[in-house]
Amino acid sequence: MNAAVQAVPELGPVAACGALGVSRASLHRLRYPPPPLPAPRRRSSPPRSLTAAERVNVLAHLHAERFQDRSPAEIYGTLLDEGVYCCSIRTLYRLLEAEGETRERRDQLTHPSYQKPQLLATAPNQLWSWDITKLLGPAKWTYFYLYVILDVFSRYVVGWMLADREGKELARQFIAETCAKQKIAPGQLTIHADRGSSMKSKPVALMLADLGVTKTHSRPHVSDDNPFSESQFKTLKYRPEFPDRFGSLQHARAFCQAVLPLVQHRASSFRSRTADPTGGPQPAGRTGPQPPSKDARRRLCRAPRTLHPETSSAALAAHGSLDQPATQV
Repeated sequence: MNAAVQAVPELGPVAACGALGVSRASLHRLRYPPPPLPAPRRRSSPPRSLTAAERVNVLAHLHAERFQDRSPAEIYGTLLDEGVYCCSIRTLYRLLEAEGETRERRDQLTHPSYQKPQLLATAPNQLWSWDITKLLGPAKWTYFYLYVILDVFSRYVVGWMLADREGKELARQFIAETCAKQKIAPGQLTIHADRGSSMKSKPVALMLADLGVTKTHSRPHVSDDNPFSESQFKTLKYRPEFPDRFGSLQHARAFCQAVLPLVQHRASSFRSRTADPTGGPQPAGRTGPQPPSKDARRRLCRAPRTLHPETSSAALAAHGSLDQPATQV
């Protein structure tokens, strides 16, 4: 561009720009720069604008404790009801903008970071989960109620009860007898349940307080906060031999006595294989054989169902899982 400026006296601006490939408009702007813009004139203050003393007075109203969480329109209306007029609503906004206070003045709901609560079991009899499920009775609208307490660490059924009704006194007696059989010491156990009427009843709460057992409940409107008990009930009810209806309480009790050990064996054996792949002690304190190899498990799965180790009486006896559950009614 400087070479084009130097060549203009000899060649002229058109020839210089054509020879050097420079824009004629750029050359003209470089040779004749535009004059600087005049300084903006300061706007004179209108004769009806607020004085310094009036601005201080308005800001005092805006900063008053009773107006700290109100909008300028509310402040304007309240002052008018009291017979005080300071300025217009728009002027209130201008004063707040000059002070850097035009953000939301009302209290806003904050959403702090929330962490889902978690219960952790590192040994047996530290954390229990219990629930109640319905079993269809012999006729329509008749049910039997299955109470089950599950050890979360080992998935072992520490106690179960079958009754023809659901009640807080039955739940209190059931939990108390199970704790006595497992020899639970004060401060040792945490028992978790959903928010059913029996789970939140006062007799159960007072009994747990007397035993020194900590109780927890599912969060309101959260359906998956008691997953271990719900999963066990689904495993029980989805077995092929589960009947459509139970003819009597004795029929339901005999079925639970036969099937609940199979359900708890399936869960506890899977837990032991995943927790200790070397074949060491199972989480519930019971020792078992070495876990089968991958090829052996594949052959067993392809075998008929009656020969499967998880439904075989011989395999269950080898694991020591045929003992009767704790409490029955």
